[in-house]
Amino acid sequence: MILLKKPLILASNSPRRKQLLADAGFDFKIEVLPTDETFPETLPAEQVADYISREKAEMFRGIRPDDIVLTADTIVVANHEILGKPRDFQDAFQMLRMLSGRTHTVITSVSLLSDNSIQTVSDIAEVTLSALEDWEMKYYIDQYKPFDKAGSYGIQEWIGMVGVEKIEGSFYTIMGLPVHIVYKLLKPYFIS
Repeated sequence: MILLKKPLILASNSPRRKQLLADAGFDFKIEVLPTDETFPETLPAEQVADYISREKAEMFRGIRPDDIVLTADTIVVANHEILGKPRDFQDAFQMLRMLSGRTHTVITSVSLLSDNSIQTVSDIAEVTLSALEDWEMKYYIDQYKPFDKAGSYGIQEWIGMVGVEKIEGSFYTIMGLPVHIVYKLLKPYFIS
């Protein structure tokens, strides 16, 4: 277990982020505050994850002054369009159809609130999916219900195993938590 000078709060309900942070050796508690995840329409796509991650951290300013708060946001960008979490089966299917046979961008941003200061860092990965047949996309949605995932898929699930041809960047960024960045951000707080 890596010991920190202050308690660590993970401000996310994502089971993937929870598992990755635990696997990286950190002890933490989970606390999530409701956050409006809308963003200015004029904001360039590559800045959206930073904006939302920072907004999530801002919610804790003044509430957890003695803790370290870690927030994150992941977006998928295809054809200059941000693909969020799907609303329903049909929305998930349309997103997967858009990603099928193409390369898309995954951006995950993490923010660290400590001592009333917020640091935000993002990481970018490129993912190439093979051309998927309709039945494969429907099977995946039926079996894995990716309604809590940006872009309608989890790379660690079946569709990632059978459909991802190429990754440029960190696998963990695509999963939703660039652990190498989180580690660097937390390193000044390590108890040696």
